[in-house]
This record gives sequence, C-alpha cells and structure tokens, in this order.
Amino acid sequence: MTPLPIVRVNRKAADRVQSGHPWIFSSDVIDRGAAQPGDAVRAVDHKGRALGVAHYSSTSQIALRLLSTHVEPIDENFLRKRIEAAYAYRQRVVGDSDAYRLVHAEGDLLPGLIVDRYADWLVLQLLDQGMDRLRNEIVNVLTELLKPMGIIARNDLAVRAKEELPREICLLAGDVPERARIHMNGLLWEADLMAGQKTGVFLDQRENYLAARPYARARALDCFTGAGGFALHLASVCDSVEAVESSRPAVDIARTNAKLNGLTNVEFHEANVLDYLPGLVSAKRSFDLIVIDPPAFTKSRSALEGAARGYKEINLRALRLLQTGGILVSCSCSHHMTEAHLLEVIASAALDCGKQLRVLERRTQAQDHPILLTVPETHYLKCLIFEVL
Repeated sequence: MTPLPIVRVNRKAADRVQSGHPWIFSSDVIDRGAAQPGDAVRAVDHKGRALGVAHYSSTSQIALRLLSTHVEPIDENFLRKRIEAAYAYRQRVVGDSDAYRLVHAEGDLLPGLIVDRYADWLVLQLLDQGMDRLRNEIVNVLTELLKPMGIIARNDLAVRAKEELPREICLLAGDVPERARIHMNGLLWEADLMAGQKTGVFLDQRENYLAARPYARARALDCFTGAGGFALHLASVCDSVEAVESSRPAVDIARTNAKLNGLTNVEFHEANVLDYLPGLVSAKRSFDLIVIDPPAFTKSRSALEGAARGYKEINLRALRLLQTGGILVSCSCSHHMTEAHLLEVIASAALDCGKQLRVLERRTQAQDHPILLTVPETHYLKCLIFEVL
C-alpha cells in the first residue's frame, strides 16, 4: 500500500470522530501536509495517533470525510465491499419496488456518494472531490454488480460549488431513455432521470406514500405532488384527488403516471401552492385528507426562523380546509427543522385556526435512506400524520 498523505487535526475533531461522526471541519485541521484535492489521506490526531482514512477536500468547510477507522486503501475493492453491503441491505428492506436509493452517502459509510436505482438504470451524485475522482471505479463496481442499461451523473447540485467541482449532468455508461419506466408500491411510473426533481422521483417518501393510504377517503388534496407521489397512492381509496405542483414538467409526468395506472379521479393543477390554497379557502372548499410535502424551506441553520414561518403558514392554510375527522399529512425535508420544532410550528398553526390535532404517526424517510444514530445529518425527512378533533 502506497503511504497516504497525513492530515493532522485537533483534539475537538478527534473527539468528534471518536463519537461516531465522520466529518472534520477545516477549522479543526492543524496541518494538511501534502494532501491534494480529493486525496484519500490518513487522518491523525494532535498526538499523531491514527483516526482512520478520509477523503480530503481543499475548499469545503468539511475538510475531511472519514471513510474507514482502519488505515486501508480507498480503491475499487473498498468500494465494491461497501456497495455490495448497501445492496444486500436494500434487498432486505425494499419490497414491491424496483426504484430505490442504493447508496445513501454517510448512511452507507460512503460519504459524498449517492446512488439511486430506477429499474435498469442508475443515477449517481458525486458530492465531494474524493468521490468525484473515483467516478470510474464507482461505475465499474456498479456495472459489475447490477449490469445496468445506463448510468448517469446528476451532478447539478449546488453543494458541488463548495468543492469547486462543475455542476453537470452527464452520461457515464450505456444509454438512458428520455423517461425511465419503473414500478413502485404496485404502481407504474415514468421518471425523467436527466431533468426530473431530485434524481427523477422522490424515493425517500416511498414508505410514507403507503402509510397515508389507510387514512384517506372521499376528497384528498396533495400539495407539492411532484411526479404524482401521494396523489397516485391515494386515488385508489378516494372519490377524488386534487394535486398541485408548480413545475410544468413534473405535472406532465404526473398526468402520464395517472394514465399509466388507469386513474381517472386525479386532477392535476400547475400552480404555486401558497397562492392556490387561499383560493380554496375563499371558495369554502374542504377536504378529508391533505398532504403538505414542500421542498426544503431552509438548508442552513441561519435561515431556520424564516423557514419556520413558511412551514407554519403552509400548514395553517391547509388546516383551514380540514373539518373534524380530517387528516393532515405534513412533511419537511429540511434537516435543520427537527421533528420537535416542526411539531411546535404545526401546533401553533392549529391554535391560530382554533383546531385541536391528534398525532397519529411520526414517520421519517424510507429505510433505503438509512439513518446513522451518531450522524444526525442522515435524518432529514419528517412525515407527521394528524387527525383534526
């Protein structure tokens, strides 16, 4: 094994690693030594004791992402072992779906790497300099393991700018159709892997789509529906479903997905949800179940106060459309908005409109997006189900 560059960190960073967290911040690096952008390096504490092997980033505030607590080469064989373990876990926890997250970065001990599977196609996101450098090895392992028809990189995320990496969407292997045909929870879907929201479909809500169905009846409203999400799952148990989404391409795919499944009781609207809901209130409309599943209102702790106001307002408007016995399914994918804080925000909204809520379920992201106990950043999705009393 070729000697790895050594990066020395302070006691604070060493304590963080020993508590089970893989990140070391640039402010805690004492000496970068000869480390180059994207290098696998040997991280040592202030006394020179080995902490493990990490990917080094020259520009991000997260200077080191620990890959192993053992000093070992970060090569194709290392990737193969980790990806095979991730795949074996999905085979245990994913059912009735050929679309799921195969690798969930820190959740699968591969910081900086996302792999989503859509039937015979794979979508990668390489989030840091180290994983970006390993793209060929990652493609080799995935090709060997799954033999996909095509692999693309959806590296169009803002986080890559912090790594001084280009934002790009590119084909890495094989071919990818304009729309990929997948199956999820017994439904047939089309997904735009090149330009669709996230990597094509909101895979992290897969289990929550099913969880909402037993509470649905009569009239349902799905806000921020994306490619059809909750709406498609609710249609089979409701008389009618209204679904709202501001993205025209997403609405087009959602309508296609409804047709693919012979669902004729779903009506899709291209509109801004915040503008659309007051019109429903003015028209004295009411629903038996409403889903609120907005995009992240904040991606930083500093913007949390404004995000809380946004979550309160959107839930307040939804609650005004629910009568006694109505169900609110309220979600947040903002990591910095904790479940406790979201519960407080929704409680405040309920009090403002004179409604009492019973908590029916407190849920999170699907199991193929695993949460590490010592890495709170891996827990980002909250899905709360309430009944109006």
